[in-house]
Amino acid sequence: MATLDLGVLISGRGSNLLSILHAEGASRLDARVRVVISNRPEAGGLVHAKARNVPTRVLPHSDFASREAYDEALVGALREAGVSHVVLAGFMRIVTPVLLNAFPDRVINIHPSLLPAFPGIHSQAKALAYGVKVSGCTVHFVDAGTDTGPVLAQSAVQVRHDDTEETLSARILAAEHALLPRALQWIAEDRVTIVPGEAGGRARVLVREE
Repeated sequence: MATLDLGVLISGRGSNLLSILHAEGASRLDARVRVVISNRPEAGGLVHAKARNVPTRVLPHSDFASREAYDEALVGALREAGVSHVVLAGFMRIVTPVLLNAFPDRVINIHPSLLPAFPGIHSQAKALAYGVKVSGCTVHFVDAGTDTGPVLAQSAVQVRHDDTEETLSARILAAEHALLPRALQWIAEDRVTIVPGEAGGRARVLVREE
């Protein structure tokens, strides 16, 4: 079993970051958060990190001329911190091959829908507008597409007849908080294998049973 050295990228309140830190502190996740990086200096998740003496960095995306230049700076900061895996935990930026190639098959995202349904932003509103009866969240490896990478884990959430975007989002978020540390622990336990798709098809993730 390996201890994951995590770099967590955030843009907002950092509740999924907090779930990782709680799991780490409770010995439910064999990982150390080496650095938390935000593209927004006002991100609330930076407060969670600082309260637990986790190093933080702020890299405003507006300081860079391109997404690639921004990701070059990210890679430098992550490598400086000794990161092995990168977690996008509410990071509202599209990452480029610059980051993905620096950490191949080691960039993980949490998304508030059962992918491939409702990729991109406002997934909960899209689910309600479509009238689905079940939504949820997905942990997946990141590739060059938008929420198209191999699926590692999913958790279903029932959609209620009286749900609003806010109420559905809150229940999905609670599911995210449980799912993300669990999926990361599978990686730490070396139980996860990405299987390339046949004839250029979609890659799949196999999780070995305990």
